[in-house]
Parts: sequence; C-alpha cells; structure tokens
Amino acid sequence: MAKAKKVKLIDQQMLKIEWDDGAVHSIPLKYLRDESPDAGNKGETILWKHYAPPAQGPDKPGKYEIASIEKVGNYAIQITWKDGHDHGIYSWDLLRTWGELFEVKNAIKKEIQ
Repeated sequence: MAKAKKVKLIDQQMLKIEWDDGAVHSIPLKYLRDESPDAGNKGETILWKHYAPPAQGPDKPGKYEIASIEKVGNYAIQITWKDGHDHGIYSWDLLRTWGELFEVKNAIKKEIQ
C-alpha cells in the first residue's frame, strides 16, 4: 500500500498528493466533498441492508473549501470543510484510487484534444 508523503492544498481547487513511490496525483476539492466517504453522504449498510443517506439541505457557504486537514493514524486523512462538515475518513487507498482515476481522465482529455 502506497502512503502519502506530502498532501498540499492548491488554491482551494485541488488536493495534490505526493506518494512514497514517487507518484503525484491531484484531486479536485469538489469531487472530494461530493464523494465524501461518510454515512451521511453515502448511506450505510448494516447486516446486508442499505440505508440511504438523509436528504441534504441547501449548500452552505464554504462547502468546497478546506478549513483543515488532519492525519488519521498512518492510513488516512480527515478533512474539515469551511461549512463545518468534518465527517468521513479518506484512506490512502481511496485517495490513490481517485488520483489514478483523474490521471486517466486527464490523459484521455489530452488525447481527444
């Protein structure tokens, strides 16, 4: 499992992650927030039954802006957003998968142009 060596916020638009194996990925903040891995956002499954997340109200100011990032053990980060949302732990595995997804998406976009 790759571990993040450095996590940097770029202009409140992207989260840049440098990995211990030399890879570098950038993930848009909007994607990170919209795909937040918490039960309030994604719902949850208990004993093979899925419970949908509660209805979301209107967006609050600061929804896509990061207030702080804290390391969780040796396996993840937790992001606190400026609207107060601080649920969901973003594991290194999840962030690596999303980083690779955006790397492929950007490569395809360049091929098409």
